[in-house]
Amino acid sequence: MRKKDNIIYHQILKAKSEKRKLLAILLDPDKIVLDNIEILIRKINQSPATHVFIGGSQVENDNIDELIFKLRQFTIFKSREPLPIVLFPGNPSQISDQADAILFLSLLSGRNPDYLIEQQVIAAPILKKTQLEIISTGYILVESGNETAVARVSKTKPLDRENLYLALATAQAGEMLGSKLIYLEAGSGANQAVPFEMIELVSRNIGIPLIVGGGIVSLQGIQNAYDAGADLVVIGTAFENDIHFFDSYLNAKPSSSNLIIQNK
Repeated sequence: MRKKDNIIYHQILKAKSEKRKLLAILLDPDKIVLDNIEILIRKINQSPATHVFIGGSQVENDNIDELIFKLRQFTIFKSREPLPIVLFPGNPSQISDQADAILFLSLLSGRNPDYLIEQQVIAAPILKKTQLEIISTGYILVESGNETAVARVSKTKPLDRENLYLALATAQAGEMLGSKLIYLEAGSGANQAVPFEMIELVSRNIGIPLIVGGGIVSLQGIQNAYDAGADLVVIGTAFENDIHFFDSYLNAKPSSSNLIIQNK
């Protein structure tokens, strides 16, 4: 899978065209105890996850390569194919050639040039030496009721959660600039998720896949984001805080649950 031929992006596009919803579990390397990795991987395999994202606003340890190696040893998808491992980096130090792809982020909601282009300039020569699939992603931080790590590290303000049309115009600008994905993000540990009205407005008015993450703390929250128009939902903190987060999904009877994977 590790080729620069847009395999993962085309899979996302295909899922969108078929109205199949995708789910990524976000792992922060600083919060992973490698000695317990097999338990974590077992829970990922039992979940409805279609992707694993790896990264964080600030990563202080240097175990990303080892973490990915462990995931490749044990993580399998329902088809017996490995789950795609996608980097979701806060800065170029989080680049690992062991992954399949990278979300090449530009923080469109902020006006700090470091996160609009400077970090990308630093990363470009590193990425040219890898076999990573590079997926240009317009990253939009949305006000969530508290200061998140993204806002603190990037020194930028999130978009007003009530200003739906500013969020839409920002997403459309990202699409026009060539982004392959738009990512609406409330931030890690957010008090509030991205408003469903914002997800709906943006999803109806862009042609590229929409990722939504941050502040989603329940299975119903995932479903609500899907219903509003998200093509891929990211779960991070909720899974970090409760490794049994998806147990109720596993225990639900197919006849009584339409959660997540029924794909409307």
